Amino acid sequence: MIPRRTRFARAAAAVAAGALPCLAFPAPALWWWAYAALVPWMLLLRSAPTARRAALEGWLGGAGFILAVHHWLLPSLHVFLLPVAALLGVLWIPWALLVRSLLGGAPPPGRAAAALVLVPAGWLLSELVRSWQGLGGPWGLLGASQWQVGPALRLASMGGVWLVSLLVVAVNCAVVLLVAVPAARVPAVAGLAGCAVLTGAAWQWAPRPEVSGGLRVAVVQPGPVADGPDSAERRFAAGERLTRALAGRPLDLVVWGESSVGADLAARPDLARRLAALSAEVGAPVLVNVDARRPAEAGAATAAGAAARGGGGGGEGIFKSSVLVGRDGPTGDRYDKMRLVPFGEYVPARSVLGWATSVGRAAGEDRRRGAAPVVMELPDGAGVRIGPLVCFESAFPDMGRHLVREGAGLLVAQSATSTFQESWAPAQHASLAALRAAETGRPVVHATLTGISAVHGPSGEPVGPRLPVSASTAEVYEVPLSRGTTAYLRFGDWAVAASVLLLAGCGAAAGVRALRLRRPAPGPSAPPAHTARG
Repeated sequence: MIPRRTRFARAAAAVAAGALPCLAFPAPALWWWAYAALVPWMLLLRSAPTARRAALEGWLGGAGFILAVHHWLLPSLHVFLLPVAALLGVLWIPWALLVRSLLGGAPPPGRAAAALVLVPAGWLLSELVRSWQGLGGPWGLLGASQWQVGPALRLASMGGVWLVSLLVVAVNCAVVLLVAVPAARVPAVAGLAGCAVLTGAAWQWAPRPEVSGGLRVAVVQPGPVADGPDSAERRFAAGERLTRALAGRPLDLVVWGESSVGADLAARPDLARRLAALSAEVGAPVLVNVDARRPAEAGAATAAGAAARGGGGGGEGIFKSSVLVGRDGPTGDRYDKMRLVPFGEYVPARSVLGWATSVGRAAGEDRRRGAAPVVMELPDGAGVRIGPLVCFESAFPDMGRHLVREGAGLLVAQSATSTFQESWAPAQHASLAALRAAETGRPVVHATLTGISAVHGPSGEPVGPRLPVSASTAEVYEVPLSRGTTAYLRFGDWAVAASVLLLAGCGAAAGVRALRLRRPAPGPSAPPAHTARG
């Protein structure tokens, strides 16, 4: 029996240890810390006296991780962030049991070698489940902390951010073996060498995007606008002023941030005319983002047009939509955001959880979802097509991959993090563009209302300056286009599938072995029966 004081100390240590990886993400961005950040937590789990205790400390550490990585949500969710963290923390219980089973005590070399593969696979399973949109999406994946590390981005081009997560956890596991299990130092060193060889091989032989031309893209960031009944009009006017200042410079595309237009363009033809005039003045189409209620008749027309193009949503309600506007007005290309932010844009199970609107900034009305991704062709853009993503959607690896496979040569993420200006959120969000670029081998433009706006080339490398938080400015970027494919673009989430199959296979083998051990040994055979003749 563990003394009560020790139990409380271990519980507090689990929460703190689970929170440590947050320092590897922006804004601190201590990327190197990720390779040792899990060590304290894993050392605690391997020393748990019982499986029940390991499960508890895995749950508490997972909750600590969610709280630390998403702490900037407190202004919106307030106390509701605590039950959310507690719910998601449950996802780390299987991983914690795996750590104790494989690393606990004095594991022999064979079990230690298995841990170097299975423990990262178990972590990835936790990341996979919580990446479901209904549980908050893939924000804070461990591999995403390596967004500015060239070799890690090359790994992402092979297996997505998932492969980078596997590598980071494998290194942490090897460090645990080196620190706590002297007899397992040989497999630990071999594991570290294997990670180095894999990274070096990716750096040397992974296909690199071939640059094929470029686009001159202007990012318009209006900066903070004080809340008020006319805030949408003032934000529109600021974007208009900054865009007009670009006149006379050769441009191929102008991008505004999320919620840059606060009224449906069908309901406000005056705004559509102003945008068309702006496009004619600067000589380039303008990609805006409309955050507004769409009338039922406009929704029906949009749905009919979307059916022909494969995207868009119908019906009355509030949509967040990327709309391309040329010199003659809206081109007809419109993408309605598909994956909405839980609580920020809709409340899951509103009949049960609707009270969240009274304690935070949860959505008072659920936004409507789009039907499908949309690839837009730029007018006079020499066949260049763009794939729009709206805000939170840039966190999903599969969405960027789908758009590029459908022909997008440039990914454009329109975002707004103005609610979280003084937090780590703007830097965390901007960093995701580097990963999506590396995964797909296509450049990514991340345009925001209030910063941080950034552009990354087809290998994930930064292009031009980042527009800082609260800056009111416009910047023109020479964005390199590319052709070719990456392994991730071709094969998708193979690293996830391999991890799931590996865990399933090992679980099945362990189950068969347990059944054999429980089966009673056969008794002595009966002597043969004798007949009268025998």
